[in-house]
Amino acid sequence: MRESYLPYGKQYIDEADIEAVVNILKSDYLTTGPVIQQFEVKVANYVGAQYAVAFANGTAALHGACFAAGICEGDEVITTPITFAASANCVLYQGGTVVFADIDQQTYNIDPQEIEKKITANTKAIIPVHFTGQPVQLDAIHRLAKEHNLIVIEDAAHALGATFKDEKIGALSDMTMFSFHPVKHITTGEGGIITTNSKKYYDKLIQFRAHGITRNAELLTENHGPWYYDMQMLGYNYRMTDIQAALGCSQITKLDNFIKRRKEIVAAYNIAFNDLQEIQTPYQLPETDSSWHLYIIKLHLDMLNISRKEVFEKLRELNIGVNVHYIPVHTLAYYQQLGFEKGSLPKAEQLYEEIISLPLFPLMQDQDIQDVIDAVKSVIKRGRK
Repeated sequence: MRESYLPYGKQYIDEADIEAVVNILKSDYLTTGPVIQQFEVKVANYVGAQYAVAFANGTAALHGACFAAGICEGDEVITTPITFAASANCVLYQGGTVVFADIDQQTYNIDPQEIEKKITANTKAIIPVHFTGQPVQLDAIHRLAKEHNLIVIEDAAHALGATFKDEKIGALSDMTMFSFHPVKHITTGEGGIITTNSKKYYDKLIQFRAHGITRNAELLTENHGPWYYDMQMLGYNYRMTDIQAALGCSQITKLDNFIKRRKEIVAAYNIAFNDLQEIQTPYQLPETDSSWHLYIIKLHLDMLNISRKEVFEKLRELNIGVNVHYIPVHTLAYYQQLGFEKGSLPKAEQLYEEIISLPLFPLMQDQDIQDVIDAVKSVIKRGRK
């Protein structure tokens, strides 16, 4: 057994990152300063988008996207239940109605055929989630969006650096959200961003994150002088700080190396678990290249005499920091109060009963990888029927 606990995810911070933050602490700007725009440009350039708007966190960014899309009371938005609650909550913040579509059992992503079944005259948008970093079937989703005049907001919190048909996620739909939480591909401590090719959405996002206030002379209905500003909508204080942005500017220079290391870890896992019939390793669509935020194994419980909970607990006892992603959103207490029913999305609910997330982050050493492999094999072999 390992002597120390290995978490499922952890940030990589080096001296360059620390220096970048210290430089901001010594500068004139700590909150809203020039480094935010520098970070936005770096992210936009990386994914190939025309615009990027940074937010305090990924949830705030999703809220901003829903606002920019004009989602309001009476509008329905379709998303997946296998995600963090923010993917659905952002719709509720705008007074919209969440509609869940079941998943594809192969990729664990939202199933375009299930989306199509849920489209009504009230459907305004689709929020597909690139779960674990595996891109969704964007061609099929874009076809549905075009047919029904729907807005597509990609939740790519897991998918910075991922590609669909050799194009980076981030410039393929109306808007795309990336998260910079410490366990994600790069971190700003907390933070999120929306990328888009739409000037209309960009302008709305910029104003929304700053109380709905503008100083843009072209947008003002009156102007009292160079100090004047006007509040033209109900916005929020969702701004990123220069401290966060400086960390992001440093981190993004290492992003490709981070992803390369993640792929090396995934390859080692795949090879090691290939001979374990009790485990199903992740599937990747041939037209996609995952950036591997999470590595999830699916347990064939009919081949084991122990439960998923027991596998989870035994791995934790061996100091392997496994986790479960995610509890289906529609089964959470608040969503149950809204009228969503357990049993309504059987594929997602079944998947939840069978999955475990293994440690995956760039700081993992080869011995860490081997410790995970050895622990999983040990627990599975002891649990065989």
